[in-house]
Parts: sequence; structure tokens; C-alpha cells
Amino acid sequence: MNLARISSAQHRAIGRVLTGLALMAWAGLSCAAGSASAPASAPAGQASAASNKATPGKSVKRVDINSASRAELKTLPGIGDAEAGRIIAGRPYLSKADLASKNVIPTGTYLSLKNQVIAIQKTPPKSKA
Repeated sequence: MNLARISSAQHRAIGRVLTGLALMAWAGLSCAAGSASAPASAPAGQASAASNKATPGKSVKRVDINSASRAELKTLPGIGDAEAGRIIAGRPYLSKADLASKNVIPTGTYLSLKNQVIAIQKTPPKSKA
């Protein structure tokens, strides 16, 4: 492949793909590191129980990036008016990782809020046939 013949649009597309792949690889590594971070002296059952005790009875309410209002989006870390507007304008998202891979928000911002967001897909209503 002759790199001199690639257009700037193709360069951007390749960059987006590589960014998405890097995010997916990083997410896999962070999940693996999270399971290895339990203290070695504690039995496995106690380590998981201790992490569950950190939020007893609290369920974390995640913000759906496909349906949240501007005000709901602004409750997320690093999201102000401009970022909320870009998120709303880019809807619908197939996954929350689209926020970073499509350059809607900076990768660092995405990494700080990825555990607080979801991307629920709207399913079309089934027709009665």
C-alpha cells in the first residue's frame, strides 16, 4: 500500500479504527488487571465480598447516551454543554465506545465515565401480522 496516495479522509478513518481497537484492548487489560488487584493474602471469596461491601444495596444508575437529556449528560464527569450537545447530535450509538471512537468526546473523558454510561438500542415495535 502506497501511503502517499491515501487521502486525509482515509487517514482519519484509519485513525478512528486504530483508536477503537486501542480502546478495546485497553478495556480488556483493565478488566484483567482489576481481577488481579485483589490482595494476595485474602482468599478469593473474601476479596469479592469486600468489593461488594463498598456499595451495599446501592445500584449504580447508568446514563443512557441514546436517550438522556442534556441535563442528565452534564452530570457525568467531564461533560459540559458542548460535549452534551455533541453526544445528542451524534445519536444513535451502537455502543458506548462510539463516544471515543467517533471522536464525540476525548478518549480520556470517555475512560473516566465509561462505567457510568450505557447505550441502549431502541427496538422497533413488533407489528401484528
